[in-house]
Amino acid sequence: MKKMVLTTDYPARIAEDLLLGRIDIGLVPVAVIPRLDTPQMISEYCIGCNGPVASVAIFSECPIDELTCVWMDYQSRTSVTLARILLRDYWKVSPEIRVAHDDSYLVDIQGTIGGLVIGDRAFLQAQRSSYAYDLGDAWKKHTGLPFVFATWIANRPIDAAFISHFNDANARGLEDLDTIIREIPQQPYPLKKYFTENIQYIFDEGKNKGLQEFMRLLAATDLQYQRRASTDER
Repeated sequence: MKKMVLTTDYPARIAEDLLLGRIDIGLVPVAVIPRLDTPQMISEYCIGCNGPVASVAIFSECPIDELTCVWMDYQSRTSVTLARILLRDYWKVSPEIRVAHDDSYLVDIQGTIGGLVIGDRAFLQAQRSSYAYDLGDAWKKHTGLPFVFATWIANRPIDAAFISHFNDANARGLEDLDTIIREIPQQPYPLKKYFTENIQYIFDEGKNKGLQEFMRLLAATDLQYQRRASTDER
C-alpha cells in the first residue's frame, strides 16, 4: 500500500504548496515557518551547512562594497532573507534590492550589479563571475553558528509511525550517497565534495541554535520591512 505521493519542485514552490495545503509535508525553506498556522518539524534531517555551502552565493564582477544593486533569486525566500541580513549586518552595505521572477536576471550580473543565485545554477555562475560571496561561509563568520536552509515541515499532525519510517528512509538515503551522486548530471563543482562536505543533513543542537538565531533576525527584519512599507504609504 502506497503511504505517500512524492512531488518535486524548487523550494519556493514547495513552500507555496505547503502554505496552500496542496501537500502535507515539504522540505521547505525555513523562512516559511512563521507563515504556517501549525508548523511541525517532523524529521531529524535537514539541509544545512557549517561553513561554505557552495550552492548559495552572491555573484558579481566587483567587490561587494561596490555593488549598487543586487538581484534576488526567486527560488528560495530563506536565501533571499539571509542575503538581506548579511548585506546589512555582515558586509554593512545597502545596495538596491531587486526581486527576480525568472532566470532572465542572470544576464544582468555585470558591472556593479550582483545577483543571488542558488542551486545548480550557482555552480554555473561561479564559472562566469569574478566574485562569489558564499552565504553559508558569511553566516558562519558572522554568527559562529551553522545554518539551516530547509527542514521537513508538516502543516497538520502526522502519525508517529510514519515519522519513524520517514526518518529511517532519510537515513538509508544518506548511507547510499555514492549511488545518488552517480545518478545526478555532472556539474562544474565536484558533487562528492558538495554532498559530503558542504551540505550537512543532521538537525543537531548546533543547527537548532543557528535556526533560532535566523528566526530571531527574520522576525526583526520582517518588522523592519513592515515599518518601512507603512512609512512609505503615508
